[in-house]
Amino acid sequence: MSTPVSSSSPVASPPLRRILGVDFFVGTIDEATERAISGGLVVAPSAPGLAVDLVKSPSYREALTTADLAITDSGYMVLLWRLFAGEKLPRHSGLKLIRAVLAREDLKKPGAIFWVMPSAEESARNLAWLRAQGFAVTEADTYLAPHYKPGPIHDEELLARIEARRPRVVMLAIGGGVQERLGCGLRERLSYRPGILCLGAAIAFLTGGQANIPPWADRFMLGWLLRLLSSPRKFWRRYWDALALAPLLRRHRDRLPALRA
Repeated sequence: MSTPVSSSSPVASPPLRRILGVDFFVGTIDEATERAISGGLVVAPSAPGLAVDLVKSPSYREALTTADLAITDSGYMVLLWRLFAGEKLPRHSGLKLIRAVLAREDLKKPGAIFWVMPSAEESARNLAWLRAQGFAVTEADTYLAPHYKPGPIHDEELLARIEARRPRVVMLAIGGGVQERLGCGLRERLSYRPGILCLGAAIAFLTGGQANIPPWADRFMLGWLLRLLSSPRKFWRRYWDALALAPLLRRHRDRLPALRA
C-alpha cells in the first residue's frame, strides 16, 4: 500500500508518495523549491535510473532512498503510477525545478551557487548563459568533473573547493546515475548543509546544450520525445532501457526491489 499524503498542518511531514522504495515529494513546485535550497540532497530520478540503476547500483540506490528531496521528474513513472495505482500525482521535472531555483534573485549573488560541470565546453556555454541572466558567477564557482568510477564517489578536490567557497547551493550538472552518487558522498562529508541539487542536463535545456524543451512540452511530458528526435543515436538506448520500469513498478509498487547481481 502506498504511503499516505500528509495532512496540512504547521507540524505536518512533507507530502510524500513512496514508489519503489523512494519517497517522492508530491507537494507544489514552490514548496519543492524552498526545500531544495534549504539544504540536503535533492534527486530527480529518471525512468532509466529507476528501471536499471536502482536495481543494479547499491550506491545509486542509497542516494535515492536517503535523499532529502526526490522529485517526480519521470513523466513515464507518473503515468505508470496512475495506471497501476489509480492515483494522479503532480509531475515536477528537473527542468521545472531548475527554472524555479534560478528565478530566485537571492541566488544571483556572488558565491551563492557552485556548479559542477561535465566538460569545459558545457561550462563555457553555461557560464555565458548564467551571466546573461544576471548571475554573478565566475570560474571559481565551477568545477570540471573527472571521470568517476562505479560505486561510492569521494572527490577530495571538489570537497575542498566547496568547503572553501561555502555556497548555499551546489548544482551538479553532470550525468544521471553519477551525480546522485557524488551528491550522496558530498552530503556525508561536508561540514555544513548546502542544497545539493542533482539536476543533470536541466541547465543544458536552457543554454542550448541539448534540445530546447519549452514549458508546454515539459508540462505535457514530451521532453523525452524532443531529446530523442534531436539525437536519436544518443538517446534511443536510454529510452529503450526505460521500458523495464513498467513491469518493475507493476510488481513492486511502493516496495524497494531487490538488488540484482
